[in-house]
Amino acid sequence: MNFLRTTNCQLRILFFIFSVAAAFILPHCLNDYLIFILVTLLINAILALSLNLVNGYMGEFSVGHAAFMALGAYSSAIVTVRLLPGLPPWLLFPCAVLVGGAVASLVGVPLAFLSFKTRGDYLAIITLAFLMIVKSGLENIPYVGGPRGFLGIPRLTTLPWAFLFFLLSFWLIRNLVYSKFGRSIEAIREDEIAAEAMGVSTRRAKMIAFIVSSFFAGVAGALFAHQIQFINPSSFDILKSTDILVMVYLGGVASLSGSFLGAGVFTVLNQLLQPLGVWRMVVMPLLLVLLMLFRPRGIMGFREWRWLKPSGYKNKNN
Repeated sequence: MNFLRTTNCQLRILFFIFSVAAAFILPHCLNDYLIFILVTLLINAILALSLNLVNGYMGEFSVGHAAFMALGAYSSAIVTVRLLPGLPPWLLFPCAVLVGGAVASLVGVPLAFLSFKTRGDYLAIITLAFLMIVKSGLENIPYVGGPRGFLGIPRLTTLPWAFLFFLLSFWLIRNLVYSKFGRSIEAIREDEIAAEAMGVSTRRAKMIAFIVSSFFAGVAGALFAHQIQFINPSSFDILKSTDILVMVYLGGVASLSGSFLGAGVFTVLNQLLQPLGVWRMVVMPLLLVLLMLFRPRGIMGFREWRWLKPSGYKNKNN
């Protein structure tokens, strides 16, 4: 029966091949609405993964993730509409997405410095203030449309592109989490003072975690902007940050697979509850309250699908 046994590496390769094939075949089999939902799910998964790195693995509490998404969305839109509109789409789009991620990560550096002195509720207040500053700033910059929004963004986000950037974010964050440096990030969550006493460079760990998290939030923002073709500052308010938090805590903190499941459940429920209108905003929080009561760690909190972990990796929570 040895031929039936597969290693984690083989499973990952099979999953990768199947997923890539599906990403290119599904657009020819599904209607535009279902493709839109799948792309939205992948964007939400990138957002949940990036925030989980800070809120889940590092144990901080950031509520300003929508600000990084906004920076990525506007930066990429400026590239495609104002700076390099003449480039072919296959070159223009990845450049715009990477620029969006780079701008968001650069702005994430000051927040990393602020996290050296604050934690918990205080960091949450700082990130909330940062979100308000970004939103107010965008509303008062005529170059990006001000409160009217940014118009004329080309529709460049397709299912293959969204899936490619999701795989990139998942792979890089997974490798970071399961590296020796990832252990430093988790040590901060358990006890920052003890981690520093044991020789962990907590400032360096926080800096890299915030930069990586904000970079992929910017990537998600760029994909979002080129999916709906119109953005305005109100698209990135506190409600958007709340949605990302719901996805993270619904799927489970400190879990990559949980981030994907949380994004999937949230995206599907959000569409199924559309006929309820404004009552949708009542049902979704109620479901989250019930989840926190009966499963406070979320669906996959502190757990992971075994085939996603490196070979030989052990964790007492799994």
